[in-house]
Amino acid sequence: MIDSLISFLRSEVFRQFVRYAVVGVAINSIGFCIYLLLTWLGIPPVLTMSMLYVAAVLLNFFASKNITFNHKGSQGGAAVRYGVAHLGGYLINLGLLLYFHDRLNWPHQWVQGGSTFIVALYLFVVFKLFVFRDQTHVASHP
Repeated sequence: MIDSLISFLRSEVFRQFVRYAVVGVAINSIGFCIYLLLTWLGIPPVLTMSMLYVAAVLLNFFASKNITFNHKGSQGGAAVRYGVAHLGGYLINLGLLLYFHDRLNWPHQWVQGGSTFIVALYLFVVFKLFVFRDQTHVASHP
């Protein structure tokens, strides 16, 4: 059991997750502070989240491709898959905000904060398995 844990902690997947978390915390912390400021200024939560989501997607593409996953495959193909992944992430975020804030009247700040973590975990899995997948396996398994 301990050997398995040590093996996992030394694995490339774990190192990628740590890099993903560091980059994600930096980008999302700044984004969340901007979200709080813009909603405090009176911009509706859904509009604010939507604007910031687009900005974060653009910044995160290059960080994920180059820092987290060190992806050497086609930038165009990765960008298309990345867009599809983030469409799913956006819809998850939007659904959580609409349901918990608009329907259940939970504070939007808490809903958006929690949504950030849920979407981040979803995106790591999708990035690893779909967007920035290991190209050596793609050739043998289309």
